[in-house]
Amino acid sequence: MNNVDRYVRAATRDNTRRSYRSAIEHFEANWGGFLPATADSVARYLADHAESHSVNTLKHRLAALAQWHLDQGFPDPTKAPLVKKVLKGIKELHPEQEKQAKPLQLEQLSQLVRWLDQELHEACERDDRKSMLVYSRNRALILLGFWRGFRSDELTRLTVEHIQVLPGEGMALYLPRSKADRQNQGRVYKAPALSRLCPVDAYVDWIHVANLTEGPVFRRIDRWGQMADQAINPNSVITLLRKIFKDANLPNPDEYSSHSLRRGFATWANANQWDIKSLMEYVGWKDMKSAMRYVEGSDPYARQRIESGLQ
Repeated sequence: MNNVDRYVRAATRDNTRRSYRSAIEHFEANWGGFLPATADSVARYLADHAESHSVNTLKHRLAALAQWHLDQGFPDPTKAPLVKKVLKGIKELHPEQEKQAKPLQLEQLSQLVRWLDQELHEACERDDRKSMLVYSRNRALILLGFWRGFRSDELTRLTVEHIQVLPGEGMALYLPRSKADRQNQGRVYKAPALSRLCPVDAYVDWIHVANLTEGPVFRRIDRWGQMADQAINPNSVITLLRKIFKDANLPNPDEYSSHSLRRGFATWANANQWDIKSLMEYVGWKDMKSAMRYVEGSDPYARQRIESGLQ
C-alpha cells in the first residue's frame, strides 16, 4: 500500500468501511444487482426491501452505493429523481417510529454502582483477580460514560496516555477523533471529581487494579482473566451493558443500549436546570436537533403543567 492509498484509507473510519462493504455485498450478492448501478436498478432494490428493511437501513445502503460510485469515478445513481421519489413513497407507505434507547436514571445508576461495589468487595476478599478486573472496569466505564455523556466509540477510543487526573478536582480526557469530530480536530473533555458516583475515582481504581500505564483504557477480559492489549469493540458495548444491567437486576435490561448513558445524563442535566447551550457544549452536540433527541423531559406527558392550570 503506497502513501496515497494509506491516507485515503485513513479518511474513512473502520466501522464505516465495514458497514459500507457489507451493504455493497448485499446489493450484489444477496439481491443480484450489478455495479455500476443504474437509477432504475437502485429504485427496484429499494422497492424490493421496503417492507423488510427500515428507512434508516435503506438510507445507509444508498450512502454505501453512492460512495462506491464516487470512489470509482461513476455518476451517482442514488441522486436520481426516481430514487428519491421511491424513498419518499416508502416513508409514506411504511411510516415507523424512531426507536430510542431508554435513559439510565440517576437512581438506577446508583443501584448499578452499589451492586458493582459489592461484587468488587467480595472479589477482593476471595482474591479473585478476574472478577476484580471485570467489576472495576465496568464501574469505571459506566460512570465515565454517564457523567461525560460518551458514545460507545468515544469510550473505546480513550487511552491512558491521553488522560490527566487532578486529584480532588477532576480529569481531562483527550480524544484525537470521534464520530462527532468529522474533521479529526480532536477535543479535550473534562470530567469532575464528585462526592459520590465519582468517575474520577472509578477510573483511578481501574487503572490501579489493571496496572495500566499506556494504551486503551477499556479492554476485553477473557474467561481466564487475561486482559487484551486492544480496546473493547464499540459494537460489543451494548451487549456488555445489558449483561451488567441484567446481573444487577435492573428491570427490562434489553431496553437499554450504549446511548442510555448519554440520554441518561442529558435527562438528568435537563431536570437540574442546565440550559441547552451548556448541555450542548458539555456533551459535544453541534445542533439543537441532535440535543433534543436525547433529552427526556421531567414532565414528558405535560401532566404537571396541565394539572396546575386546572387547579
